[in-house]
Amino acid sequence: MPSATSAPSAAAKTSTSGPSGEEIVMQMTMGHVQSAAIHIAAKLGIADLLANGPRLVGELAKKTSVNEDALYRVLRALASNGVFTESAPRTFALTPAAECLRKDQRGSLRDFALFLTNPLHYKIWPELMHSVKTGETLAERVLGKPIFEYFASEPEEGALFHSAMTNFSEVVIAAALKAYDFSGIGTLVDVAGGHGMVLTAVLQKYPAMKGILCDLAEVIPGAQQRIRSLGLEKRCRAEVADFFKSVPAGGDAYIMKHIIHDWNDQQCTTILRNCLHALTAAGKKKGKVLLLESVISADNAPHFAKWLDLEMLVFPGGRERTEKEFAALFEGAGFKLTRVVPTESPLCVIEAMVG
Repeated sequence: MPSATSAPSAAAKTSTSGPSGEEIVMQMTMGHVQSAAIHIAAKLGIADLLANGPRLVGELAKKTSVNEDALYRVLRALASNGVFTESAPRTFALTPAAECLRKDQRGSLRDFALFLTNPLHYKIWPELMHSVKTGETLAERVLGKPIFEYFASEPEEGALFHSAMTNFSEVVIAAALKAYDFSGIGTLVDVAGGHGMVLTAVLQKYPAMKGILCDLAEVIPGAQQRIRSLGLEKRCRAEVADFFKSVPAGGDAYIMKHIIHDWNDQQCTTILRNCLHALTAAGKKKGKVLLLESVISADNAPHFAKWLDLEMLVFPGGRERTEKEFAALFEGAGFKLTRVVPTESPLCVIEAMVG
């Protein structure tokens, strides 16, 4: 650990030119600790306990059956990064960042945060050097099987993953619906649509539209439950499909949220060509594909996707892409990139038309 004499001085911290190089490096080396602290706060439901106003840490510790001093130190550290605030001595309150950890709050990222900070990641990331040396994923090396096979074989991990994706989808689709006009689409097919957060949100806003959701067999029951719960069963159905083999025909547009980033270029081309085949087989000469994905810029601007790209490297073997890389993918699959629509979320709506 850094000694008192090696740490940046108090004077350095008051610099108006931003954090020093030493401060940046020291902060980043503690990233795993920040991740663990977020996990604790989310797991204990601290944000939910603060929904009605500030509370003493002693009350929070009693409610969650944890050690008061240890919890105080975790929350104090999180507050230094803007997650919670110590509004009075040993008393904590919500901040906009902490609001995102409330379980039932609209726009909640609690399940998403729990997945990205869960113990599984601590098994994977210590082996990063292997990926850097070889370009290979780490799931098979550490877990003994590809990551999606692992999720299918481990119900708890799989459920956490799907909850996280539904959680993130709620944030993403709300932003996409504000930024992109889906009107004119008769039937929208959600490829690998999970439990249907994206598709059902679009259908709710566009009552004349019909929908088809396809995914693997173990995912479909969750999607069917959501479709029924929203009273959309007359306009929407869920089908089992392997997008490497085929996707359901009959769509005017095919949408995928955070699917293409999971796979390498060759695999992505296969998925996109299957969408093209489904469109052309139905005679849809003006059909389109819509991707909800991050678009990486070529500059040094900070963006969540630049870190998520490393997650893609070590878990499924995919990648985040630039606009030029998306254009090349589409061209190789028989589509033409027509526009990229930024949204208020980290993801853009990327539109491509047939040929």
